[in-house]
Amino acid sequence: MHLPSFLWLWRIAAWSMGLSLAAYVVLAVTGAWMFFARQNKQQRPKWLRPFHYVIGGTMVALIVLLLSIGLIGTIGYYGNLGHSAHLPAGLTVVGLTLVSAWSATQISPKRPWARSLHISTNLVLFLGFAIVTLTGWVVVQKYLP
Repeated sequence: MHLPSFLWLWRIAAWSMGLSLAAYVVLAVTGAWMFFARQNKQQRPKWLRPFHYVIGGTMVALIVLLLSIGLIGTIGYYGNLGHSAHLPAGLTVVGLTLVSAWSATQISPKRPWARSLHISTNLVLFLGFAIVTLTGWVVVQKYLP
């Protein structure tokens, strides 16, 4: 296939990545709010936790969409995968995102390890997003005329 037929795919990927990063920032802010309210034994708004879950679910969906676009677009354009460091970086971000989402569902007083796993995974995810953004920029340069 030729690149022009893939432009719509790259646009979806660009928007998905931007929205994923925005969701990550919102999750960091709301997560920090919940963390500090818990540490200071303050009451948090009732809407905060469900909002955090909805944004988290949205980010997971966007990350899976990005994975799909990356695989389809790369195979469609090159015929195979593994042309850059973007693939392992992207797979790492997908894995970290899924571990984060799963650990969020495990958080409870009976499983204190889940909260620390969730928080530490999200801290590592920051680095993963940075790497996938940089490697993605290199990939985008290949497709631009």
